Amino acid sequence: MEFKTLRNIENSFQQIRLYAIVFAVLCTLVTGYALWRSYGFAEQQRQKIYVLDNGKSLMLALAQDASINRPVEAREHVRRFHELFFTLAPDKNAIESNMKRAFSLADKSAFNYYKDLLEKGYYNRIISGNVQQRIEMDSVVCNFETYPYVVRSYARQIIIRSSNVTTRSLVTSCLLVNSVRSDNNPQGFNIEKFAVVENRDIEVIER
Repeated sequence: MEFKTLRNIENSFQQIRLYAIVFAVLCTLVTGYALWRSYGFAEQQRQKIYVLDNGKSLMLALAQDASINRPVEAREHVRRFHELFFTLAPDKNAIESNMKRAFSLADKSAFNYYKDLLEKGYYNRIISGNVQQRIEMDSVVCNFETYPYVVRSYARQIIIRSSNVTTRSLVTSCLLVNSVRSDNNPQGFNIEKFAVVENRDIEVIER
């Protein structure tokens, strides 16, 4: 009788020990999973910043690595420069305003090209002939394997006169270097060695 009692006690102890081991393993797994999820959540939160909007409300903004968007910003910088530089209206103030904004995106090479056109009377003919000029960008190809970045742009130049509409092929080249971001230069690039590689008529439509 005492032997059976001892065996029952031993079996009960083994079962309790097994239950304790299983419970400890489960607790370890749950704790490990909770720690892993907490670490992942903390990493996600570190990718976010909160910006105070006029001291009244909070806006959520994603803090992303700036290098991820640099190719997009580079193409936008070049595209914006061309739109400002080659979009012309028969108004001296409008032309000067566009040029001033374009020069904040480039170095002296853009100014030299503008000065050359100015001396040839190009802008005077735009004004006196009541000519509208705009540009349509086809593509901007940037090589980010080397620095400064080599850029080639392909666009169409639309020149609207009272007698006809001329479409010209415009191909330009330049170098892009990193610069300080500002209100006038939000992408933080500067164009160097700007040059027009090709500018030829491809279509003339009489009006």
